[in-house]
Amino acid sequence: MSYGIEFVPGNITVKQVVTYCKLAESKDIDYAWITNHYNNRHCYPTLAAVAMNTTTLKMGPGIMNSFTDTPAAMASFYCTLNEISDGRAVLGIGPGDLSTLPKIAIQPEKPVARLEEAIAVMRELVAGETVTKKGRQFFDYDGAKLTGVTLPGKKGIPIYVGAQGPKVLDLAGRVGDGALINASNPKDFEVAIPIIKAATEKVGKKGFDIGAYTAMSIDKDKKKARNAAKIVAAFIAAGSPPDVLNRHGLNMDNVAKIKAALAKFDFKTVGELVGDKEIDAFTIAGTPEEVKAKCDELTRVGVTQIIFGSPIGPDVVNSIRLLGKYVV
Repeated sequence: MSYGIEFVPGNITVKQVVTYCKLAESKDIDYAWITNHYNNRHCYPTLAAVAMNTTTLKMGPGIMNSFTDTPAAMASFYCTLNEISDGRAVLGIGPGDLSTLPKIAIQPEKPVARLEEAIAVMRELVAGETVTKKGRQFFDYDGAKLTGVTLPGKKGIPIYVGAQGPKVLDLAGRVGDGALINASNPKDFEVAIPIIKAATEKVGKKGFDIGAYTAMSIDKDKKKARNAAKIVAAFIAAGSPPDVLNRHGLNMDNVAKIKAALAKFDFKTVGELVGDKEIDAFTIAGTPEEVKAKCDELTRVGVTQIIFGSPIGPDVVNSIRLLGKYVV
């Protein structure tokens, strides 16, 4: 079992991210995942700053996509970050946020096929190969080669695929080294993990890292911890398809009200509508003992990396210390 932590450099500065990552490293957390959204601070320089201020922490974007960044740009970035960090870089990549991309004039067509092709091209580039035309659909490079970077050698590029739906879960198992599954509840992993295992067995792959990209909120005061998780639970519930909502026994009418309140930025109403069912379905929130028990449940169903994601807790510094003391 390994542990990771996620930071969103939108509501916190790069310097704060570095401070939190140094603290996480001191608490034996293994990975730092920095989110990538066009409207926030860019994950590339943020990760470089983390690399230069830590010594053992592995780090990577959580996650990139091949619509806003090309395989060549991501391969060059990975090699650069890997050099700065002395071999600690990893790369998270997914099909792209289908709700965000249209806002920046990108129509995310054929996202799974595009993702698979991007990963193949990146692996060739990072291996030092010259990528020639092969009749590819999206990235039919002609003579592309990384020439001014330090290549990672035989270990290549550790790619974690951000996956939720069956097609991307299958892709992760076939071509990735790990998966970042945006879920906090064992019920979701009981559905996802068999798909991944079937895919890894198909290609004879072992040692696949299954990451639970959780929404975490920990505090010694249970009420504070769960209140801090409410808004995150609301956004996840509002964006979840009906089958996921049904899986967790959530009231569709209530979820519709949550969605309507979020659209109006009426967070007071959101807080009143989000109850224990929504919090337990989409977050891990509570006291250190409760959080530890829920993380143990994830381990039992097959998760191999638990990622402590936003909001982490009502007081980030205190929450990281609690995670280090009681969970890691």
